[in-house]
Amino acid sequence: MHSQPALAPTADADAMLARARITFDIEAAAVLGVKQRIGPSFVEAVRKTLEVRGRVVVMGMGKSGHVARKIAATLASMGTPAMFVHPAEASHGDLGMIKAVDLVLAISNSGEVEELNVILPVVKRLGVPLIAMTGRADSTLARHADIVLDSGVEKEACPLNLTPTASTAAQMALGDALAVALLDARGFGTEDFARSHPGGALGRKLLTHVSDVMRSGDAVPRVGPNASLSELMREMSAKGLGATAVVDSEGRAIGIFTDGDLRRQVDTGADLRTLKAGDVMHVGPHTLRAEALAAEAAELMERHRIASVLVVDTSGILIGALSVNDLLRAKVI
Repeated sequence: MHSQPALAPTADADAMLARARITFDIEAAAVLGVKQRIGPSFVEAVRKTLEVRGRVVVMGMGKSGHVARKIAATLASMGTPAMFVHPAEASHGDLGMIKAVDLVLAISNSGEVEELNVILPVVKRLGVPLIAMTGRADSTLARHADIVLDSGVEKEACPLNLTPTASTAAQMALGDALAVALLDARGFGTEDFARSHPGGALGRKLLTHVSDVMRSGDAVPRVGPNASLSELMREMSAKGLGATAVVDSEGRAIGIFTDGDLRRQVDTGADLRTLKAGDVMHVGPHTLRAEALAAEAAELMERHRIASVLVVDTSGILIGALSVNDLLRAKVI
């Protein structure tokens, strides 16, 4: 087993913090340098990518390969179909994954990585557009490319100026800039993002409809306007919504009565035995359609400070109901 190197006697807290701050400064300068140099080639890269009918195939070796994987994932999540192909594997069969309708984004700081450069002639023979992201405009990779994105840096944050640090930060930022510019050019919105992230919080908010979470059928508490208060209370208790709808003879929702309304009736000292549902209900209850987003139901409840809402069809017929607890269980809120 290899033992860990001994901690240098001079590696005190101040030295550690100083080195970290120098790293931030060098990497920030690298990213700002790329920002200042982007121009027509970046615009051309965006336009060329928008024309692609297939996928963006992102390639890179070593640390640039890790960046390439991240860029491919970011592109895909923002509406640009993309995948990562390892250059070494490409020359052993994976080149078959690249089609003439695709585009290759090859990443190499030096532009002289053998595993990458050996497959460039094959990529060119396929007629696949090639975008190079490199720190050297005179490199083999740059000479083969149709478009060159300059990701060069003055120096690495590594004190030995060997380990890719500032250069990978610059590549990552340039890849993010490309992905965001493509997102904007495609008009990729929050609903598109939700469809590619159905398991996330945004996906649940934008893809979950009222019909997905509402109670329906016999689970929806309802009484007629002539129901006694005791009948009304039994219905509320049996269905566990904390409220009940009041419907007319055709099933239209004409009112609602809640737990809070019951407490207020008790506080008035009224003779509860004489009251009917039609006497105590809230007329014109807040309602939603089943096709509405569940997030709209959450916003409606919050705005009116209510804990439940009724769901009706186009004729006002009661077809469902949901509560704050239903939305919480569905992780919409």
